[in-house]
Amino acid sequence: MGHMTLKDLARKLGISASTVSRALHDHPDISDKTKKSVMEAADKYGYQPNPIAQSLKKQSSKVIGVIVPEIRHNFFATVISGIEEVAYNAGHIIMVCQSNETLQREIMTTKALAANRVAGILMAISLETTTFDHMRAVMRQSIPLVQFDRVVDELDTGKVVIDDFRASYRMTSHLIDRGYKRIGFLAGSEGISMNRLRFNGYLQALKNHNVTFYPELNVNIGGCRGSNGKAGAEEYLKMDNPPDAVLCINDPVAVGAFCRFREAGWRIPDDIALAGFSGSPESALIEPALTSVAQPAFKMGKTAATLLFKQLKEKENFRPETITLETELLIRGSSYKESK
Repeated sequence: MGHMTLKDLARKLGISASTVSRALHDHPDISDKTKKSVMEAADKYGYQPNPIAQSLKKQSSKVIGVIVPEIRHNFFATVISGIEEVAYNAGHIIMVCQSNETLQREIMTTKALAANRVAGILMAISLETTTFDHMRAVMRQSIPLVQFDRVVDELDTGKVVIDDFRASYRMTSHLIDRGYKRIGFLAGSEGISMNRLRFNGYLQALKNHNVTFYPELNVNIGGCRGSNGKAGAEEYLKMDNPPDAVLCINDPVAVGAFCRFREAGWRIPDDIALAGFSGSPESALIEPALTSVAQPAFKMGKTAATLLFKQLKEKENFRPETITLETELLIRGSSYKESK
């Protein structure tokens, strides 16, 4: 049996669809007896209102669209949990979509959410996103848009981020303090601002500590998955003079590199130190545990959703703001040994 519609329910009861609708909405013109019959039938036949149809009729919605690069990434899964908590408490539901790190899919998903007239969109861009017309189109339609984690600086929207430059600077400084001299950087993509900020923080730390920057140790692996980390490690393994420490763009990349170095017989941190970003649970499960920048993922989701609901409430009086959350260095065994 297909989805029970309002008209189907009306036919079961032998009354008009408008009467059923008014009964479900507790309209005063409908008798208590009819209301009770309608509610019992709705329960019996499993009738559920269609939120998209309702939003089209009312020109409003209780659905919040969420676009993330990858749902399987623990960081984004935790952000989604934070978003859902705020949305639920506000009487909304969320519709989660993933771009799978492609611009084409991000554009398609953004258009679909806008066409379904969601109340607002929360978004972290893909690694391929270097054009933003699809985001501007959302803004032109007056659909509230809040960006988080990976953001487009040029767009005047609400944003929730960490200080990527400072976090990278602090982590690179930690590696320098431990005595490492040839520090590499495994980058996911040159396009998005998050990667540029982390790279620039790394560069500035080297400069301020009078540590040489070796361009060949800056390896662009083109992605943020474990397989990309393994590929980056492979590049280092081919070098006659490889790095003695590597700062990775995120934890999955760092764990991928960790596994490849271990396969090659390298000891961590004796032969090479590793550090990542996000502070994911799996980073603590490897041995030695991964040094990482802990990002407040759940708080980021809650903050981004709260900012979106603020925009929904204030409407044209809303003034976009950027909220920067604090991070923490998790110093663990993958980088911590007696200084050289």
